[in-house]
Amino acid sequence: MLLFLWIVYMKTDAGVDRRIQFWPVKFCLYIYISFLGVVDMSHVVLQKHPSEIEEMKAYYKPNLSGKTPQGGIFAAKTANCSITAYKSGKVLFQGAGSASEAAKWGSPAEKKAASPKSPQGSHLPPSFESLSVIGSDEVGTGDYFGPITVVAAYAKKESLPLLKELGVKDSKHLKDDQIIRIAKEIKEVVPYSLLTLKNSKYNQLQQSGMSQGKIKALLHNQAIGNVLKKMAPEKPEAILIDQFAKEDVYYRHLQGQSVIQRENVFFSTKAEGIHLSVAAASILARYAFLRYFDKLSEEAGFTLPKGAGAQVDKAAARLIKAKGRQVLPDFVKLHFANTEKASRIAGI
Repeated sequence: MLLFLWIVYMKTDAGVDRRIQFWPVKFCLYIYISFLGVVDMSHVVLQKHPSEIEEMKAYYKPNLSGKTPQGGIFAAKTANCSITAYKSGKVLFQGAGSASEAAKWGSPAEKKAASPKSPQGSHLPPSFESLSVIGSDEVGTGDYFGPITVVAAYAKKESLPLLKELGVKDSKHLKDDQIIRIAKEIKEVVPYSLLTLKNSKYNQLQQSGMSQGKIKALLHNQAIGNVLKKMAPEKPEAILIDQFAKEDVYYRHLQGQSVIQRENVFFSTKAEGIHLSVAAASILARYAFLRYFDKLSEEAGFTLPKGAGAQVDKAAARLIKAKGRQVLPDFVKLHFANTEKASRIAGI
């Protein structure tokens, strides 16, 4: 192909300006060479959670560029890689070192032909939704204010009709008052373990170099272990974790732990829609998060907003002005970009 294009180019009429006559062939040559990899087009794209992007921004702080593209959150440049994070959650790594730089943060998601609305993860056994399962989920990882709450809950097949009757489903589709009502009823039906990671401890772990992914893996593993102890000698038919990392990455985070839950463990995104145990865990985790959040609002002296948007920046600035910046570690996740924004608003 390349030889053919070159011969055509050389046989172009001498009396005609080759720049005019042959631009289509030159364009084809460029595309073909690019395809072969002669022109460096190397790049990697990762899909990340907002909290992970904030973590990345903090990591690349010394390398941040002053120019951020439209729709971008930050742009940074290392010796051999350019990194750009977008509000869509996509993070683009470009340059010769793109593969190694991206590998620090995970692997690109595999493209699948299935509908994007379909849950994806481990291959689940047939009729999984009817099995007796321990499900685990977490809440609060993307919120600037408030803790991270993780719950593992065991839903026996016999209790599934009752859970459905109670209105158990993905907590993201329920209002706060529904969460509170249903959670109180779930607690009487399923064995569960709740772990609440307060902001002060979270910040301590994060500043020691522990990523949020590792923190979550440790919490899920512990919560599942707690439920297994409660229900012993009975064993679940399966364990389903609402997937926040690839399976190999999850277990890599757990290296060095004395007890690691591996037997019949499955991972899937949108796991709340796969089994009611995860939906129940999601509701209980949200309920615990809301209760803790209310306590923080009382301590702050005003209602704190959820999320990590502009209203959060203003609330954090108000908190700084009222109580001083030294109280932030007990209220917020310090490594989020909101800390810097709030400090500017507060005039610090």
